[in-house]
Amino acid sequence: MTPATLLGLLWLASPALPVGGFSYSEGLEAAVEAGLVHDEASAGRWLLQQLELAHARAEAPAAAQAARAWRAGDAERAAAINAWVLATRETSELRRQAEQMGRSLVEWLKNGAHAADPRIAALAALAPAPTWPVAFALAGVLAGADDEALLHAFGFGWCENLVQAAMKAVPLGQAAAQRILSQLAAALPAAAAQALARADEGEPQAFSPMLAILSSRHEAQYSRLFRS
Repeated sequence: MTPATLLGLLWLASPALPVGGFSYSEGLEAAVEAGLVHDEASAGRWLLQQLELAHARAEAPAAAQAARAWRAGDAERAAAINAWVLATRETSELRRQAEQMGRSLVEWLKNGAHAADPRIAALAALAPAPTWPVAFALAGVLAGADDEALLHAFGFGWCENLVQAAMKAVPLGQAAAQRILSQLAAALPAAAAQALARADEGEPQAFSPMLAILSSRHEAQYSRLFRS
């Protein structure tokens, strides 16, 4: 990996990337409200299970498949993956998150070093909106990343955002949050490998019923810190 690619992936994984990932809890805030997450141990378990059972089975394989489509210049394939992501968002807030973050990354790409690349226009034209995994895939490809490195950056960005959400919602201190992030980072290579295997087989899966239930409850939760 070249220094430019490494720096590009660090940039994409950073919570400072202006796509609004910090404003979503992906069901975690509702899990806190329901008493399912209430301390460091339960927050760590929740996020590890979400990484392994949701992220590594759905969003990450979709991102890997989209990256391959973008490298091949296959906008039709990228559109099909985008449609799959939208169809598998089980609540309004999860769909809005995927769309909003995707649109925001498109705007970031339009102002970046690769603004003239025609694939950015193809991404922006995806209807009704480009989704986050498909947009991140193109950003990673433009940075020069292979599938494995792209998924590590994609996953670590997700881990950081959700740990930050846990700090606010549980709440947790910084030391506890760093311990959870360490657990997630240790599990991430296996999650990325699982995602790559699913991408190779052409079988991403989206089945996390408890997460969907909690996300739907979060949409009507009386007091919320995070976007719905």
